[in-house]
Amino acid sequence: MTMQQMTESSTSSRRLILLLIIITSFINPFLGAAINIALPTISEEFTMGAVGMSWVAMSFLLSSAVFLVPLGKLADIKGRKRVFFIGNVVLTATSILCALSSSGGMLIALRGVQGIGSAMVFGTGVAIITSVYPPKERGKAIGITVTSVYVGLSLAPFLGGILTQYLGWRSIFYATVPFGLVVIWITWRYIKEEWADAKGEKFDLGGSILYVFSMSAFMYGFSRLPEVTAIVLVAVGLFGLGGFIILEMRLKFPVFNMMLLSSNRLFALSNLAALINYATTFAITFLLSLYLQYILGLSPRDAGMILIAQPVMMAIVASISGKLSDTRDPRILSSIGMGIIVMGLIMLTFLTETSSITYLVVILAVVGFGFGMFSSPNTNAIMGSVHKKYLGIASATVGTMRLTGQMMSMGIATLILQLFIGNNPISAQYSAEFMTSMRSTFLIFVILCVVGVFASLARGKSARD
Repeated sequence: MTMQQMTESSTSSRRLILLLIIITSFINPFLGAAINIALPTISEEFTMGAVGMSWVAMSFLLSSAVFLVPLGKLADIKGRKRVFFIGNVVLTATSILCALSSSGGMLIALRGVQGIGSAMVFGTGVAIITSVYPPKERGKAIGITVTSVYVGLSLAPFLGGILTQYLGWRSIFYATVPFGLVVIWITWRYIKEEWADAKGEKFDLGGSILYVFSMSAFMYGFSRLPEVTAIVLVAVGLFGLGGFIILEMRLKFPVFNMMLLSSNRLFALSNLAALINYATTFAITFLLSLYLQYILGLSPRDAGMILIAQPVMMAIVASISGKLSDTRDPRILSSIGMGIIVMGLIMLTFLTETSSITYLVVILAVVGFGFGMFSSPNTNAIMGSVHKKYLGIASATVGTMRLTGQMMSMGIATLILQLFIGNNPISAQYSAEFMTSMRSTFLIFVILCVVGVFASLARGKSARD
């Protein structure tokens, strides 16, 4: 993008673009978090066990994670606006179809397709923001975008609980359709710019197929541990990813330029920190939703009202930390954030069947503060560390770390639930087993998050554009 184009984008068009990214950044996490609240109701309607219930969320995360990198590269070549537009069409259409699902299997499959649409949107959103905003305003714009994510997460438990309790879980999907239609129409009618800084490069189809296959095998296998088949799939996935790395290093136009990891320490360690951060926090809402409803006996609405504390704090802090990262070292801000998350996770390991709601809300606020302090500065550091021709793949990598981390988080939680409860439904009969599995999961998260703090500190200072 030329300087003249940058200037033109700084007017009303740039604000409109930010508005579109804000809407999509709100809707997708809202949908995911609201569905987490509705999982017990969905499980009851379709007679699903604990593992099957978790796959309603995990199928979306899996498909999103494995397609982000190829679609991010495709956006760099064919145009980020084009991929963003198609992604919103897919998301809106699958929301309608998910609401019409007649079985658990159908819902899980459609959530998988919906994940592909999400990959198109999240693989381009931050890249588009970075394309149109100058470096001195980038952190602020990213902070606003991240805040919209957390506003979606904030409203999701409350609105999701109300929708589920009074209109049924299908209404959650229907509620997102009007927003999707608005984004589709505005993008098609008013956004004239296109961003394809890698235009003319050949798309690495073979590498993309190998990547999707290997990531799918690894992540699906990870979610099914400790089964023997799962161990084989994890091994196959890791072997395939090794082959993918070797292949990409030999190609002129790889789907992922390995130099971004091997010679860009800031990019590599910032993404590692993001991976660990999401791996240790995403399943918190899933586990606490089950804890509040099955152990403490709260309704979906009341559970949602309590869980709102974490994303509310995220939303408050994220925009502030994003703006600060334009003038302060993101490494310090992000590391402080992860350290605060460690404190919150330690507090979660002490939950019991008789813990007070006040104690839980305080914990959620602590975790939310830490997450908000980490996310915006870390994303700003990543996007500012690469050349503009790699913005799509950088944005996709950020999304991949987020979704892979979320998938790993759910995988760890599901694995521990499987070990202690199996396929039995969560109920009062298995409350002791559930509490043990939940505390064990949080302890694992504590250890991982401590590693993440060191990764965040080790990346070095961010370069100023």
